[in-house]
Amino acid sequence: MCYSEFNDIIQNIADMDADVITIECSRSQMELLQAFADFKYPNEIGPGVYDIHSPRVPSKEEMIELLNKAQAVIPAQQLWVNPDCGLKTRHWDETEKALIAMVEASKEAAAAYVTQEKLKNHWL
Repeated sequence: MCYSEFNDIIQNIADMDADVITIECSRSQMELLQAFADFKYPNEIGPGVYDIHSPRVPSKEEMIELLNKAQAVIPAQQLWVNPDCGLKTRHWDETEKALIAMVEASKEAAAAYVTQEKLKNHWL
């Protein structure tokens, strides 16, 4: 979903019962996710971690920062990692670089989450 005001339609989105929804969040620095946190959205969400409308290729670190912001609002088990939306407006060289960085960011964030869970469970 592109740049929507989700507060007004969040119940309708949940009623659709989609397994996963993807939303454009990179420009808002994940602020759009707050509507889903307040509502306790039951399904999975793929907030975009890079703006496909710009030729600028974000770094892995920038994407990790956005993933950390997303995880502060949405449980990691509900998160998917994806671009803001389709890539048809981008050239192959920038798309490839951005997707490589996104996959690396996803792997690093997942490893950090697993480590965090192991530590948490160790102390329980």
